[in-house]
Amino acid sequence: MTTTDLPSSLMATLPGHYYTDPAIFALEQSKIFEADWFCAVRSSDLPTPGSFETVQIGRESVLIARARDGVLNAFLNVCRHRGARLCTDESGSVKRAFQCPYHAWTYGLDGKLIAAPNLTGMPDVDRTEFGLTRLHLREWLGYAWVCLADEPPSFEDTVVSAVTERLGGSSEIESYDIGSLSVGKRIEYDVKANWKQIIENFMECYHCATIHPELTEVLPEFADGYAAQYYVGHGAEFGADVSGFTVDGSEGVDRLPGVTEAQDRRYYAITIRPQVFVNLVPDHVIWHRMFPLAPDRTLVRCDWLYLPSVVESGKDLSRSVELFHRVNLQDFEACERCQLAMGSRSYANGGVLVPSEHHIGEFHDWVRGRVS
Repeated sequence: MTTTDLPSSLMATLPGHYYTDPAIFALEQSKIFEADWFCAVRSSDLPTPGSFETVQIGRESVLIARARDGVLNAFLNVCRHRGARLCTDESGSVKRAFQCPYHAWTYGLDGKLIAAPNLTGMPDVDRTEFGLTRLHLREWLGYAWVCLADEPPSFEDTVVSAVTERLGGSSEIESYDIGSLSVGKRIEYDVKANWKQIIENFMECYHCATIHPELTEVLPEFADGYAAQYYVGHGAEFGADVSGFTVDGSEGVDRLPGVTEAQDRRYYAITIRPQVFVNLVPDHVIWHRMFPLAPDRTLVRCDWLYLPSVVESGKDLSRSVELFHRVNLQDFEACERCQLAMGSRSYANGGVLVPSEHHIGEFHDWVRGRVS
């Protein structure tokens, strides 16, 4: 059966090679991850001047550092002299500058070239022009978003609009005051699956009754197969006997003060293309950042964010964290199971989407449009 022969209730997916072909993955790296706004680091992870973190964005290693004036800057992690990798550590802190370990070219926290052997004998070398290659950076919701494009797309028309379109307005996300929250737990997952598998899984709940028993106990409507993202502005309601968004439905921690009565006892899920998932519940926020590393490998960093007072008090967060940690493990195992079959002749023309998954078709069209 071809995709043109499908019954009207079904839609075709991307063909299997979209999840395995290195050439397509290379196009995605250049035309999506290196072209769009990419959520790179939690701003609070770089608390003081000299704090830095290196992240992989597309094919590039990116250095993000806090300057002496407190501003975050992003640069390509490449020495301008002979191309050596400037920083090999994933994170750390320097006093005043970054020095290349090869020929000792030294750059200030603002990226400017400040020293190099025999530099005084080269008066025609402009220290700004030969500084580190600067990238565009925006801070929003407590995270630093980086864009490698020479002319980045509008942040408001891409990142911000993804949130407002999902929730039906901008004030809804502001209620959670995500930028002021503290990281109560961070877990890193090395998923042996293509990044699109993970996005598609997050967007639908057709699988929820099958693999998420704990989640459907807390959010009973998910057992019907429709994810909260299927409806604009909708938040899945907690079960009648559920007190909090915890693995056993027990009471959570202090509610976020800005959460409205309409948002209380509800769960909202948001996808921000190309690599962020946001989960909003009354007492915390769960934030996923994906780092696609290969056609069949994606690193996922997941932050559980709470009121600073909750984190500082040492309250037990384990039941709160455990619920979505189990969801993550269940989801990623399913994604890896699908990845194993993407090279099969049975999936050469792809699979199908049922009605509750039809909104994933728009994501597939977006991917095709970007890499074609």
